[in-house]
Amino acid sequence: MRGVLNLLLFFLGVFAAACCGSENSTEEVLEEFYSGGGEGSSRHTNNWAVLVSTSRFWFNYRHMANVLSMYRTVKRLGIPDSQIILMLSDDVSCNPRNTFPGTVYNNADRALDLYGDNIEVDYRGYEVTVENFIRLLTDRWDPDTPRSKRLLTDDRSNIFIYMTGHGGNEFLKFQDADEIGSFDLADAFEQMWEKRRYNEILFMIDTCQANTMYSKFYSPNILAVGSSEIEENSYSHHADQDVGVAVIDRFTYYNLEFLESIDKSSKQTMADLFASYNPKDIHSNPGIRSDLFKKDLKDVLITDFFGNIQDVHVDNAKSSILSLTKSSHENEIIEAKSEGIDLTSAKPVPSTAGQDANPKPHSNDLHIQSLDENDQKGLKGFFVAGSAVTLACIWLASSFY
Repeated sequence: MRGVLNLLLFFLGVFAAACCGSENSTEEVLEEFYSGGGEGSSRHTNNWAVLVSTSRFWFNYRHMANVLSMYRTVKRLGIPDSQIILMLSDDVSCNPRNTFPGTVYNNADRALDLYGDNIEVDYRGYEVTVENFIRLLTDRWDPDTPRSKRLLTDDRSNIFIYMTGHGGNEFLKFQDADEIGSFDLADAFEQMWEKRRYNEILFMIDTCQANTMYSKFYSPNILAVGSSEIEENSYSHHADQDVGVAVIDRFTYYNLEFLESIDKSSKQTMADLFASYNPKDIHSNPGIRSDLFKKDLKDVLITDFFGNIQDVHVDNAKSSILSLTKSSHENEIIEAKSEGIDLTSAKPVPSTAGQDANPKPHSNDLHIQSLDENDQKGLKGFFVAGSAVTLACIWLASSFY
């Protein structure tokens, strides 16, 4: 019954479009109906980021730096804090062994404090668990869970998920207390797809044997990338001698090196980012899985996942908007007076010119204007479509008896 209704509404839409003088041909309507907007087109309307450091303790300083580096990059490219979920142990900045208290750096030159005063940590310390991570993805929360701790996505959301920590063949450890497996992650993504919680997902993971973590994915519209193949380690880039530990991982470092070279208006694509990977620099073989992703990576902008771009057209007029408004109002008054209307009193003023027996209506009269050709065509299409819906409902109702 539901299929009959959907088919009826579809043909009704095609018929109504034809009656209303739509610019799209019937063939274009059919193509859009079956293709969902066409290959390579981006249909998302909002962007989210889920950034997870699954480690704790001082010697895992680099994992917290990895996540905070990605956090800074997606904010710079336009994703607001309200649409970023940040999960980290947060035990490094104020660790007694930190030579520079209250700071986290990702480079030995310490030019940029990643921690700073402008970060919002949503899950901190022992809140970073496998259970909370799965609940976050699938939105299985108690009613009293605050909105700031929830991933409030829909079927038009592009989600960037970044994870880093210690892992192995098809598992990733959470703070040396628990672990998440590749099947757990795959099933969580399938629940998200069934519940219409995403449009597309970019999954990026930096850990030992990272590529095994996306090997079990089976849900559509997921693009996955990892730092190392099975039986390969993921290596740190360099250490800060004053801090005493490594400050960033290689795979994350070279991703950031590319991402920091673009801005919100960049036309660089995911294919460009992946082409920049050099196993000799990374010291492992990054993996890319795109078989679940429908689009050509050359058509997918980096900002489709790492940014949040709104298509806004700005007028280049140099005049003040107030002066333009004033000039427009003055012209309206002059035009109205020439037609015998006093806008200041909202009453007709006497005119020395001869009065027409049937004066033409103008914009200030409260008269219904005659419909132009397009309005008539649209109204005709509306009545035709309404009649068709009524007849369809009568037919469906009579079919039950």
